[in-house]
Amino acid sequence: MTVTFTTHKVARPPMPRAQRQLPTGLPGTRRQLATGRKPGTLHLGGRDDVATAIVYCEGNFAGIDGKTANGLVRHSEALRILSVIDSGHAGADAGMVLDGVANGIAVCASLGAAIGAAGRRPDTLVYGMAPSTGKLSAADRGVLLNAIARGMNIVAGLHEYLGDDPEFAAAAQARGVSIRDIRKPKASKDMRLFDGSVARVAATRIAVLGTDCAIGKRTTATVLAAALNARGIRTVLVGTGQTGLMQGARYGVAMDAVPPQFCCGELEGAVVAAFEAEQPDVILIEGQGALSHPAFCTSAFILRGSQPDAVILQHAPKRRHRCDFATMPMPDPAEEIALIEAFCDTRVVGLTINHEGMDEAEIDAAIATCTQELGLPVTDALSRPVERLVEMVLAAFPALSERPDVAAQ
Repeated sequence: MTVTFTTHKVARPPMPRAQRQLPTGLPGTRRQLATGRKPGTLHLGGRDDVATAIVYCEGNFAGIDGKTANGLVRHSEALRILSVIDSGHAGADAGMVLDGVANGIAVCASLGAAIGAAGRRPDTLVYGMAPSTGKLSAADRGVLLNAIARGMNIVAGLHEYLGDDPEFAAAAQARGVSIRDIRKPKASKDMRLFDGSVARVAATRIAVLGTDCAIGKRTTATVLAAALNARGIRTVLVGTGQTGLMQGARYGVAMDAVPPQFCCGELEGAVVAAFEAEQPDVILIEGQGALSHPAFCTSAFILRGSQPDAVILQHAPKRRHRCDFATMPMPDPAEEIALIEAFCDTRVVGLTINHEGMDEAEIDAAIATCTQELGLPVTDALSRPVERLVEMVLAAFPALSERPDVAAQ
């Protein structure tokens, strides 16, 4: 079951870029030692059997609104990312900007420069931003039309469907290229209602939720899925947002593109399809927004539709207020956990840290403090060994470690 939908962002005045910028991460050497791998090694940049792409992220790469570009640079199975467009980081290596470790993906100032850095015209231009308005600016529009004129396909995850825009549609037809609107849903007549069939899914279902939007839920879920599979625990990640689907998630639905009446049923259908086709041991469900966040309903639909056996919660200890809501303080993790467990028949089995704005000592202190206060295992998916994530899951579901191929490792 492959779908074309994504993440919920409501229309609201954007904050100044300086307030929306994410940290570039820990120094590369320290992080590589901590994780035993480079943060960018999930990126499948060396593959020749997938479409090539440039990611457009002007003014937002490594920032909160650039999370689609950030995710694609770190990991993509469906697209091979050759370069990124953001004049503010032009000349830098994308991996160094994001994680302090080079990955060979150049950041360029313009489309022409990005094509030159790639050494050829890539197949696709990806609109790599998730603006709070969900719509294109006039400048962005010009860049995408330029890409079409150069013979490149377009992939976008906006609420504004470019394929329905007469100018874009005519330009694409004239050049014989495609426009893929990730957030454009199928017809309501083809959507399904929740029917309870998820209860027959025998795989362990774990949702990765958070205390805010744009906090790293997808990244943690992606790292965990790879780590579990590497341990011989068959794992499938069900995407619920634009970036996960662009990265190549085989199962999923862009939750905020679906009418509320069908959200639970559509996600249930994706989970059931993943189980029936793959027969996995574990199904991870990517979270969206936060259950306590008044601007988002997606977490509620994710909990209802997937009926998870457990939840891993992502939290940013140094984030003082909700993303894009300067007057709305971040919730305490204990409060979010209590809300999740009251709302759904599930349990939170661990906390993962988003280390934005933190150095190594602060990460260590946050992990120790949260472990003591919550009585749960706590780790950081990007700055600490991935084995800690795996052990978090095995501690909650010890039967997974009793599989012969897992026990032998």
